[in-house]
Amino acid sequence: MNIIITGKKMEISDVLRKYVEKKVKKLSRYLPNASEARVELAVEGTKDAEHSQVAQITLRSKGAILRSEERSSDIFASVDAALDKIYRQIIRYKEKRYRRGRAPEKGLPLPEATDAEETPRIVRTKRFPVRPMDEGEAIEQMELLGHDFFIFFNTNTGQLNVLYRRRDGNYGLIEPELT
Repeated sequence: MNIIITGKKMEISDVLRKYVEKKVKKLSRYLPNASEARVELAVEGTKDAEHSQVAQITLRSKGAILRSEERSSDIFASVDAALDKIYRQIIRYKEKRYRRGRAPEKGLPLPEATDAEETPRIVRTKRFPVRPMDEGEAIEQMELLGHDFFIFFNTNTGQLNVLYRRRDGNYGLIEPELT
């Protein structure tokens, strides 16, 4: 597995790099098809110092992309919390594969599913017209609707985009790419 560690507004010490590499390498035991793990460590200037150290982990595997982000006052604690979240996502991913009748991947054992457990399913489909607009108009539309996200056809890129509100009050834009 290829491990890429980057720092944002912080220098990554050798101790921190070795710690992260050691912990992230263990993920390949549970998800052997993982091809890449990206770890972004950052210090954000927030009013709340308890949430200024951010660890974001993106794990790419054949057929899945798992992502976690955790914040705390200590970067090592943030890394541990983000890894715990990734482990839970791996378990959920494997359980879904198991329940759908696919052979489970080697690694983490799966608990037996009971008849009482029900696999989540699509219970509603919603259709709506998508108008061409730019990012500014999409923000206005999202605010008018009072939603946390908005799907629109971006006139600047000629593609469908998803606009969403971030926890810090700013906006994020998702530009999907076919792979």
